[in-house]
Formats: sequence, C-alpha cells, structure tokens
Amino acid sequence: MDQNDKKPSFGQVVLSTLAAAIGVQSNKNRERDFKGGSFKAYIAAGIIFTTLFVLTLVLVVKTVLSNMG
Repeated sequence: MDQNDKKPSFGQVVLSTLAAAIGVQSNKNRERDFKGGSFKAYIAAGIIFTTLFVLTLVLVVKTVLSNMG
C-alpha cells in the first residue's frame, strides 16, 4: 500500500484545513487529501475552523472597542 493511499490522520486533516485557509498547500498533500481523505472530515474541519476564526475576530474587535472608551 502506497503512502498516498492511506487515510490522512486527524492532525493531517487539521493541517490541511489550516493550509487551505491561508492558501498554501503542497501538491503532494492536496493529492493525499483528495485520494484518501473523507469528504465529511474536511467539511467538518472547515466549519469548525471558520467558526473559531469568526469568534476570535469578534472577540478581538469587542476587546479593542471596549478599550477605546
């Protein structure tokens, strides 16, 4: 069994999601994700990352605005 045929680990899914979010993904990892990755895992990771990102932005903006006066 080739390494590209193996299912990506949880850590690899998280790293691939982060790489996709900032637009840097190696071709090797992209191929691994499309060949062996679960569509549902990447959708779930994307939704979780997006939610955490938006909540972090809201928290930072509220903190900055409350410190302004």
